[in-house]
Amino acid sequence: MDDDCRNCPALCETRERVVHGYGDVAADFLFVGERPTTRADEVGVPFAGAGGSAGDGGLRRMLERLGLCAVDSPADAPALENVYVTHLTRCRDPDRRPTDAEIDTCEPYLSAEIRMINPEILIPVGERTLSELGREYTTTPAADLGFPDDHARRIRGRGFELVPMIDPREQTAEQTQDWLEAFVELMASDYRQTKGRQER
Repeated sequence: MDDDCRNCPALCETRERVVHGYGDVAADFLFVGERPTTRADEVGVPFAGAGGSAGDGGLRRMLERLGLCAVDSPADAPALENVYVTHLTRCRDPDRRPTDAEIDTCEPYLSAEIRMINPEILIPVGERTLSELGREYTTTPAADLGFPDDHARRIRGRGFELVPMIDPREQTAEQTQDWLEAFVELMASDYRQTKGRQER
């Protein structure tokens, strides 16, 4: 995964850096967002500075509440336990979302990361990520996946289980609580037994 990747010329002109995945490489839980945040582009850590509208500090605060991120770890270098975070694309344009071609160009990097981490649970963060991961890792037609219906719902897939999340910046306090409660229940379950099931 080249830190000087030039595969998307337009993004090379706007990014500060290539933002690779970050976290526990033996993680059971892999969170995937659409693209790096402004702060992630500056520091190289996915989801950095991604505060949420639910008033609880966004994804980082949610991970802290689940005991998956050390509360006292630095904001730009969170100490993640059993969690790995990454994006569909590794570079950021400040004025637009990534194109389909840019997501396709980055897909081999994401696929390699998923194979390397080999998580039990994939957490697509946001609508576009749910569509991309749903198409690749479930047998459910992408048109049948979406929010708010699939927020916090467990979806069995090909080799993984998905637990989609509305982007924390767009969640209501109730949606945040719903997702946290569903994930606490999942963590207490025998989720490792789900690996390899094919059905939804």
